[in-house]
Amino acid sequence: MKKGKSYQDSARQIDKTQLYEPAQALQIVKDIAKAKFDETVEVHIKLGVDPRHADQQVRGTVSLPHGTGKTRKVLVFAKGDKVKEAENAGADFVGAEDLAEKIQGGWFEFDVAVATPDMMAVVGKLGKILGPRGLMPNPKSGTVTFDIDRTIKELKAGRIEYRVDKTSIIHAPIGRVSFDVEKLQDNLTVFTEALIKARPAAAKGQYMRSVTVCSTMGPGVKINPLVLAAISK
Repeated sequence: MKKGKSYQDSARQIDKTQLYEPAQALQIVKDIAKAKFDETVEVHIKLGVDPRHADQQVRGTVSLPHGTGKTRKVLVFAKGDKVKEAENAGADFVGAEDLAEKIQGGWFEFDVAVATPDMMAVVGKLGKILGPRGLMPNPKSGTVTFDIDRTIKELKAGRIEYRVDKTSIIHAPIGRVSFDVEKLQDNLTVFTEALIKARPAAAKGQYMRSVTVCSTMGPGVKINPLVLAAISK
């Protein structure tokens, strides 16, 4: 697919043969971002794992120190006292069967869904709808919990979920183009630390094979994975 003129102009400013230091790469991403909106800065990390094997799955959550720059709409499936707890913690939508019916009708005006364990009989029926959209509450991602207050506050503050895809790549937002380089690097370092801690015992050889950062509309800038791993340790 042919790229636009703006993208090509930005790409010409990058030395494709060079592996940049993290701060250098993030500065370049900021400098070449040309969209008229505040683009998300993303990181894409190729891991030395085979996700076809259950013992080489990499997934989890991490709270970015400076958030992602996006206010997330949080939906909570709860009943009883947990309804008030969710509302007080800042949930955007709280309910039970009523929310399930709205979702079954095609409503998806939220970014993340949380459920208390006792609501999974209701939520489980939405698996085929929420699952493909990455919105299904899951204990492994910390979104099936009775600790509603802490979970909502962390999600609002910048907690993100990550999961290796079938091509062994992890994709994650680490901020916005409007963030200064120091904040972006802080977020990148914390995210990388989480990935290193999540390394499966079955993973062999170099764990982080390649690291690329980019803005929503911009070309990728390659980071030296060995340097990033050393910083993150």
